[in-house]
Amino acid sequence: MAEDFKGQPRLPNFAAPRRYDIFLKPHLTACLFSGTATITVDVLLPTQFLVLNAADLSVHTSSVSLTTSTTSSDTISPLSIELLEEDEIMVLQFGSQLPLGESLLTIEFSGTLNDQMRGFYRSKYEYKGQVQNMAVTQFESVDARRCFPCWDEPAFKAKFKITLEVPSELVALSNMPVSDEKFNGDLKIVSYDESPLMSTYLVAMVIGHLDYIQGLTTDGVQVRVYTQVGKTDQGKFALDVALKSLNLYKDYFAVPYPLPKLDMVAIPDFAAGAMENYGLVTYREVALLFDARFSSAYSKQDVAITVAHELAHQWFGNLVTMEWWTHLWLNEGFASWVSYLAVDAIFPEWNIWTQFLDETSSGMMLDALSESHPIEVEIKHANEVDAIFDSISYDKGASVIRMLHSYLGADCFQKALASYIKQYAYANAKTEDLWAVLEEESGEPVKDLMNSWTKQQGYPVISVKMNSNKLLVCQEQFLSDGSSAAGTWIVPLTLCCSSYENSKKFILTSKSDELDIDDLILNKKGKQETFWLKVNTNQTGFYRVKYDDELAAGLKYAIQADKLSLMDKIGTIDDANALCVACKGTLSSLLSLLDAYSMESDYTVLKRVISVSLKIANVVDDATPDLSDKIKLFLIKLLESPAEKLGWDVKEGESHLDTMLRAELLMALVRLGNTSTVDEGIRRFYIFFNDRNSSVLPPDIRKAAYVAVMQKCTSSDKWGYESLLKIYREAHQSEEKMRVLGSLASSPDKSIVLDALNFLLTDEVRNQDAVYGLNVSNQGRETAWEWFKENWEYISKTWVSTPLLSGFVKSIVSLFASYEKSKEIEEFFANRVKPTFERALKQSLERVNTKAHWIEGVRSDESLAEVVSHLADKA
Repeated sequence: MAEDFKGQPRLPNFAAPRRYDIFLKPHLTACLFSGTATITVDVLLPTQFLVLNAADLSVHTSSVSLTTSTTSSDTISPLSIELLEEDEIMVLQFGSQLPLGESLLTIEFSGTLNDQMRGFYRSKYEYKGQVQNMAVTQFESVDARRCFPCWDEPAFKAKFKITLEVPSELVALSNMPVSDEKFNGDLKIVSYDESPLMSTYLVAMVIGHLDYIQGLTTDGVQVRVYTQVGKTDQGKFALDVALKSLNLYKDYFAVPYPLPKLDMVAIPDFAAGAMENYGLVTYREVALLFDARFSSAYSKQDVAITVAHELAHQWFGNLVTMEWWTHLWLNEGFASWVSYLAVDAIFPEWNIWTQFLDETSSGMMLDALSESHPIEVEIKHANEVDAIFDSISYDKGASVIRMLHSYLGADCFQKALASYIKQYAYANAKTEDLWAVLEEESGEPVKDLMNSWTKQQGYPVISVKMNSNKLLVCQEQFLSDGSSAAGTWIVPLTLCCSSYENSKKFILTSKSDELDIDDLILNKKGKQETFWLKVNTNQTGFYRVKYDDELAAGLKYAIQADKLSLMDKIGTIDDANALCVACKGTLSSLLSLLDAYSMESDYTVLKRVISVSLKIANVVDDATPDLSDKIKLFLIKLLESPAEKLGWDVKEGESHLDTMLRAELLMALVRLGNTSTVDEGIRRFYIFFNDRNSSVLPPDIRKAAYVAVMQKCTSSDKWGYESLLKIYREAHQSEEKMRVLGSLASSPDKSIVLDALNFLLTDEVRNQDAVYGLNVSNQGRETAWEWFKENWEYISKTWVSTPLLSGFVKSIVSLFASYEKSKEIEEFFANRVKPTFERALKQSLERVNTKAHWIEGVRSDESLAEVVSHLADKA
């Protein structure tokens, strides 16, 4: 009979948990745990079965019993207990139909504190010179079942009463404050307050040697940052951001923070960046800790955004929870968008909304693949969930929210969001529930508009051209490989003509339309100033724009004349680059457009210019090696001027953005092979290596110097490689270790690349960090592929249970740019693919084929040699 439940995407709904009483005893030295779950189960429909989730647990079958009345001792045992391992469910069959209403289900079990960074797992750290094990939980998405038997789906919300038996000297944390603590020799039993209704994936525990700093919100909520002993100073910045974020969200959502305390913990081994567990948020160390002596300005910003993101989840995700993983984007897209809202309020000088376009660009790159997926993606099995924790759910999700926010207006949007939170507090919601509230508040057709963006994958490219005083617009789905696909969106179009005061909004509902902009261009004729038109003002829309030659020339003028906003400068080059990759525009026209940015000095704009430049430099090595050096010379000259203005040394009082820009520019010039930059990086590295207290290599520019050293490192002179390994081994900061890892494989020498890759598989590198060392250049990609194949069995076994395996596949496969290599890779994986990385593999192979198609387009660009020669001479 248990076979009847096999292969079902979701648990049957004839019974639901109302309360869990969980007792856990971890054995940190033996890396084992034991426990008891007493679950109040509400039987809602006639059944002889209870079906719940369990995985990697030894269930003590003789302990399983159901007390069918809370006022008597009527206890029955199941006739059979079957564990369906593939579906990770446990089926309890009883001899007769269960009484409707509440019963108590008791299960004793045991398990292993695994090293997979999911479920109930162990993390290693050093305490008083000894390596210790910390016990940590990571339950999102479907791994609470690896800690205790449960109804492990978001919709099965229940209350949780947690009790832990742990060594008496350790700190033991859970979602709620401690209600009772009893000591018994070397052990203590810690009980916690009962939680409000919550989903299993948000339950959390952390046990280890920890210290903390704390503060209070304006409402008196206690907020703590826990770190390894001796690192609490590095938590001060995150604590400050947390306090300010909680105060801001309380007002924005019009609901107080729901719990009596909030703990944030830095975990040494952590597969994701952070996890929003209710009241006990866990982070990678680099995502929570900041030390001004060793951390970069980028890291500071990343900590702020990550903290703001996780705390937004306390309302949007934890208080109101998605009904099923199809609606994951409701959690992640909103938390991403709201985190920028908070960081902009706390650090207005960071110009964070302009930087948000990095998220939009990331979402667009992934969504331009035919192997993308809709924002709302059907999940048919638990093993598919991890694959959608990607740039579609996060970045596209956040970007379409920004588009809707712009369309409805800030006040209307905020009021509707607050109403939604109140209406669905402590419950579950679907995407359409949010649209209904927004539609009611705004009076706009939100559902129809947004369904076109969330229920179908992809996005449009809007082609525009002038016809007298009419603007002809048409839409088609944009795909990076240049192919055609069906798709029509309801597009909120915005545009401005020659001035941001001269603007209009339209809704495009069909494939094409003719827009009357006569009123915007009445004064066009007779004006000395060149006419320009920008569609998608300030890049609020999630679509690309393709201009005819006349309009493209006007935009190039507007950039050179500094007429465009920062966001529109970014959008213009980003769209042109994407169209070039898809062979809908030429590389010669893209290079000419890049030349218009030669006087640019803003960080946010130059970061995108750098990104486009490095992609061009990468592809021309394969596409047109005879022009490669000239193209790189032009790109170097484009970036040298702002780099020279900033210099290598930090200037007193310089802005946060200038500090980040210096790092971007120097790294780009090193990767482009600029001799003077590489030589200066090496010179400074020598000084720094011999005197770590020297100020010649502050954290922000250190990686540029590391990569410079590795570019000159060979098998006959391995000093640079060995020196970086020494720095890695002596570093106490996770960020510094990751800087080194990200540099080691940058050598053009294949034997050095192989040494660097082999180092990733040693015990010296935490499993969570290995993927960051796969930063290989074109010269090393064949070496990396052979290494990957030779070590596949070990890699797949070690990382199979984490999303990091997808990271390995993406990093290695995406290095290539030929149809032949794509076919070879596909053949290698023919009998090796697993659901956990299948989507990542298909996307990576499509990227390889897209680059191969782009190379064909570059080779057929008849103007390229002439344009490159002109730009190189000019440079």
